Amino acid sequence: MANVYLPEGYLYDSDENKEYISCMAGLEYAMDNGIILEATAVKCDSEHNLHVDFGFCKGLIPREETVYNPANTGIKDIAIITRVGKKVCFKVTDIQMENDETLVVLSRRQAQMECCENKISALDCGDVTEVAVTHMESFGVFCDMGCGVVGLLPIDCISVSRIGHPDERFVCGQMIKCVVKDIERDICRVTLTHKELLGTWEENASLFEPGETACGIVRSVEPYGIFVELTPNLAGLAELCDGVSAGQKAAVYIKSIIPEKMKIKLVIVGIVEDAENMWNPGYMFSSSHMDMWKYSPEGCLKEIYTLFE
Repeated sequence: MANVYLPEGYLYDSDENKEYISCMAGLEYAMDNGIILEATAVKCDSEHNLHVDFGFCKGLIPREETVYNPANTGIKDIAIITRVGKKVCFKVTDIQMENDETLVVLSRRQAQMECCENKISALDCGDVTEVAVTHMESFGVFCDMGCGVVGLLPIDCISVSRIGHPDERFVCGQMIKCVVKDIERDICRVTLTHKELLGTWEENASLFEPGETACGIVRSVEPYGIFVELTPNLAGLAELCDGVSAGQKAAVYIKSIIPEKMKIKLVIVGIVEDAENMWNPGYMFSSSHMDMWKYSPEGCLKEIYTLFE
């Protein structure tokens, strides 16, 4: 089985992984051939070693083998204890006898190091890659790029339309596509972006026509009007009306679409009380690499673009 460096949790149910972790012969073969496996971390002891229960024997990931840390910033305890109850990847490094019981010594660090050397370091700025959402903070999303190696998706790179928190877009465990925005190969640190995959202004505006009524999300109420998000990469300005606040879902009438000014004029028809999953535009970019992304239409006085280099 060739190592494919999937985000943690996505290898566990494969037939190959199940076969290797189901018997001692499988673990021995994986050790001899450097195969990355996955199992569930069932406990973190007082010395911050992770324990894995294979059923027929115990596995141990020593604290110093729990995380690959090329930046040498130290291993934080929280990075270890939060793995309990979750799938962890590892390589089998040794099989020992301890108190008449077999102990399989494992290394998550070695699996992550190999992922960095063979997958992450091969990426270039502008490459599109699939990642798993692992944790969200107000400033951005931590994404598993493979074997638990983390990349950061800043909140302002999630979509053109601004949001208050990443949980307005994603849920933990969700697989998403991102573009590599910046990469420091020597310390395996990657910054990601997402909005470029959601289409340009024109591509999103083409989903609507003047005279239509559509659903959107109120993003902000300003003295001069109300910004309503029609898609994650498209918002319009509605006339002021009473009883509207940010976060509400609204039905809006589309008065006009003005590409040269990158504007959509709206009128709020009413507040929608039950409108989950109102739209799902999906990704509008299907290639594996982009050198440049230009959001603004041709001829628009304001240029908005991303240059990958």
